[in-house]
Amino acid sequence: MNQPVARLSAKLHRRVCLVLTEDAVLAEELLSRKKLAAEVAGRLSERVLLVRPNRLDAVLDELKKMGHTPQVVGGKPGG
Repeated sequence: MNQPVARLSAKLHRRVCLVLTEDAVLAEELLSRKKLAAEVAGRLSERVLLVRPNRLDAVLDELKKMGHTPQVVGGKPGG
């Protein structure tokens, strides 16, 4: 007989910005920068950071200052 599958609670949000990194070490490096860490609302996994609402431009600017070339997918900067 099949065992019941455990359910996980999830809350869906529209129009959120995420930073997806290549690895957990890079995510840690990003969070070690005070300006960038202030724009992060939370960490969804070891490689995924949730950006605060309306802070995408600030995050993109800081990533560029660090020498990264961020790619925006599914939207446009300005939020």
